[in-house]
Amino acid sequence: MKSEELRELQAPLKEKYRENPEEAVITLRAKGAIGEGITCRVDTGKALVEAGLHPATGGNGLAACSGDMLLEALVACAGVTLKAVATALEIELRGGTISAEGDLDFRGTLGVSKEAPVGFSRIRLNFDLDTDAPEDKVATLLRLTERYCVVKQTIERPTPVDVLHTVAT
Repeated sequence: MKSEELRELQAPLKEKYRENPEEAVITLRAKGAIGEGITCRVDTGKALVEAGLHPATGGNGLAACSGDMLLEALVACAGVTLKAVATALEIELRGGTISAEGDLDFRGTLGVSKEAPVGFSRIRLNFDLDTDAPEDKVATLLRLTERYCVVKQTIERPTPVDVLHTVAT
């Protein structure tokens, strides 16, 4: 896609959201169902993913780990955002890879140590780009990618999560 095509595609949306900000707010949804053993079947809209315990917490490694899925969501969002920003800035990317890795201390989630955090203590997001763009353009590309990546911004500035429940009777 060319920069002009992206602008033409997004221009009416941007105008609509400027005129009616409430139309820019949508609710995304995810749904899962309790699976066999200690698993949860998550419908991604494209495939059914069975999530389960990581081997470091007793899992057999056959089910997806939700921690891996979080990193995968970060990589996906960063990659799409990077490509959109590169298109808008007319920076040619011949290719590249995006990778994420995160450090977990499983003592926290297993309740072995109250001092160990539950969750990632550090996440590293790496871009390996194939481009001839000058360093200042690449710096701008990465700065804007970080700024507009929904998953990265949500992880860095945690969003309150309201936990609701119903019980079948």
